[in-house]
Amino acid sequence: MLDVVSSLIMIAAVAIATFATRAASFIAFPKDREIPPTVKYIGAVLPPAVIGMLVVYCLRSTQVVAYPYGLPELIACLVVIGLHAWRRNVLLSVGAGTVLYMILVQMVFV
Repeated sequence: MLDVVSSLIMIAAVAIATFATRAASFIAFPKDREIPPTVKYIGAVLPPAVIGMLVVYCLRSTQVVAYPYGLPELIACLVVIGLHAWRRNVLLSVGAGTVLYMILVQMVFV
C-alpha cells in the first residue's frame, strides 16, 4: 500500500511542478505587458539549439568504421531533413525518420 501512496504523491508532485512551470510564464508576462527582448531572443534561439544538441546526442555513438558504417543513421537523417524541407512538419519528419531508422536497424542492416 505504501508503494501506491508514494507513487500517487510523486505523480501529484510532478503534475503540480509541470503546471506551475507552464503557468509561470502567464503570471510573469500578462497580455498587457511587453515581453522583454531577452526572453524573445531566447525563445527564438533555444529551439534550434536544443534540436542541435539532440542530434549530436543521438549520433554520438554511431560506428562509422564498422558494419553498417552509420548507413542507417545517415539514411534516416537524410529522410528527416528532406521531409522537413518539403512539408515543414516536425512531427511528420521526426516520426517518419524514427520509424525508418527502426526498420533499417531491425530488418535491413541486421
